[in-house]
Amino acid sequence: MKLVDAAAQLEALGNPTRLTIYRTLVRVGEVGLSVGQLQSRLGTAASTLSHHLQKLIQVDLVTQERQSTTLICRANYPVMAALVGFLTEECCIEEKENTCRPDAA
Repeated sequence: MKLVDAAAQLEALGNPTRLTIYRTLVRVGEVGLSVGQLQSRLGTAASTLSHHLQKLIQVDLVTQERQSTTLICRANYPVMAALVGFLTEECCIEEKENTCRPDAA
């Protein structure tokens, strides 16, 4: 992952509303939620939700699929895994024992 991509994704997640949207989509899994379901769960105005979803889609953290007249939103799990991997890949790399590295266990 490129540094600029990670920075854009982290910037998008730095907004509390977008982070809440993203965590909600991560919790529901691959089935995702319709925009209406997401709006009901979060109690967010449609225009506000749309704005924040577009930011998450723009940085590839969320995908949308049209099923008939319904837009289904899903967390993009491969991108999430890549971001987490990017953040941890050099964890404690300069430490002699490498005891804090996630893959050291």
